[in-house]
Amino acid sequence: MGKTITTYLIDGDPKGTQYVFISNKICQMYVIPRSNLSILNERQELQTPAFYILLGEDETTKPKAYIGETENFRERVKDHDSKKEFWQKALLFISKDAAMTKADVQYLEYRAITEAKTSNTFVLNENKQSPKAPNLPEFRKDDMDAFFEDVKFLTSFVGCNIFDVAIPKEEHLFYTKGRGCDARGFYDANGFTVLKGSIVAKTSVPSLDWKEKRANLLKDYTISNGDKLELETDKTFPSPSTASMFVLGRPSNGWTDWKDKDGHTLDDVYRKQLE
Repeated sequence: MGKTITTYLIDGDPKGTQYVFISNKICQMYVIPRSNLSILNERQELQTPAFYILLGEDETTKPKAYIGETENFRERVKDHDSKKEFWQKALLFISKDAAMTKADVQYLEYRAITEAKTSNTFVLNENKQSPKAPNLPEFRKDDMDAFFEDVKFLTSFVGCNIFDVAIPKEEHLFYTKGRGCDARGFYDANGFTVLKGSIVAKTSVPSLDWKEKRANLLKDYTISNGDKLELETDKTFPSPSTASMFVLGRPSNGWTDWKDKDGHTLDDVYRKQLE
């Protein structure tokens, strides 16, 4: 089923401030670069209860985020601007009808932190504590659960995968082995996702030209399981070859090294489907 997404560039700059919403939905997302915080002085609707995500980079292999809620983002962000160095932009979620309460946005914060930790795609070390779910009436909880589904959709729409959890289809699974590796994953529009529980080669061969980055990825995404390294969470790579080089620890052509249960390569299944 299709969706209509409206994106309005407030200052006419595709990299500037914008708001995004789904037709016939009340969830509205503002994308606000840190350099454009002055917009908050001009828009009264942003001085209402809101749920937000600060996005930035860290020195690890994962991007970094802070998830929060507030009754007035304009006032709250002043503290973040002076005390948090890492972030470059904010995703701010409000209700078009301005009907959200403090308890509503606290519930959204609770849901967001829980799902972001499950996804494990961002560093969340600025969120020191995991909030508890506020006591909402059943009907309001249902409303906020639906609102949060739109939050996840809009977040993904602007290229932020903080809540993305891979859901593979069994018939699309591919496998690769070698050098102690026993990995599985699938290919879709996001790239190639190596699945949690895959066994990854412990070392890199000298000819692999991104050994340092691979070592950092191993540190962030794997755990020791006896004498093996096991992927602790799903990890999506931009290409099948990057994924296979990561798990094998050697140069690799992922289009031929990933094979399904019948021995068909990724190349056979996807590239040759147009022939």
